Amino acid sequence: MKRIEKKFKELSELNEKALVGFVTAGDPDLGRSLAIATAMCRAGLDVLELGVPFSDPTADGPVIQRASSRSLAAGTTLGDVIELAARIRRQSDAPIILFSYYNPIFQYGLEAFYRDALAAGADGLLVVDLPPEESDEMTALWRGADFDLIRLVAPTTPAARMARIASSASGFLYLVSMTGVTGSDGLDVPAIARQADRLRAVSDIPVCVGFGISTPDDVAAVSAVADGVVIGSAFERMIEENIDSPDLPAMLAEMVHGYKAATQAKRP
Repeated sequence: MKRIEKKFKELSELNEKALVGFVTAGDPDLGRSLAIATAMCRAGLDVLELGVPFSDPTADGPVIQRASSRSLAAGTTLGDVIELAARIRRQSDAPIILFSYYNPIFQYGLEAFYRDALAAGADGLLVVDLPPEESDEMTALWRGADFDLIRLVAPTTPAARMARIASSASGFLYLVSMTGVTGSDGLDVPAIARQADRLRAVSDIPVCVGFGISTPDDVAAVSAVADGVVIGSAFERMIEENIDSPDLPAMLAEMVHGYKAATQAKRP
């Protein structure tokens, strides 16, 4: 059983929801990225999303855009991100998803990326700007079923399109909570619940919700209607505001503790 599938099965048996945490690899540098990511995994993060820095992150809000800029300024490459994943894997069994735009993967080499990411112990990939109709040139090179492809579903996606997206996804489906970019404010939980139900009607893959989730109360509310929550901007904001603090990994671990507790509330 693959790590992501196993994790969701374990959480379901415990009546818990998944806490998926995003951090930009190489922010503020690769050494501190390793300390941050491993501290978060030890603190109870269920799934780690390791962001590949990109010069034009159009789906991301200003906090994650600045994180990408800092990482790129430090010289982080996709090869560095894959090596960071390998270093994290040596310290943690948490599922690792590489979160990227398509251009860095294409420039790295599609077959080489798959080979190296899998060898590093990464469990899957989410490509922000690669729709199902254009992904065959990449996935045709994947030799087995060991690497999950996480798909994004927008809040405006109709049922037929949901089914098309879900048919080529594995691991979990990432339901975007609102139109806009990451870090946006304002969660409409009833609307999220309706869209999650529509998605479950066409797929049995777990549904995780992201964008705009920043407080334990947000996590608890969304956990009641989804299989997991994704948090990124809140973690990156903590990094940005405490970038020179030697206690930064511990600060992020404490955030994980609070968020994880909110995923453990019983369903209404």
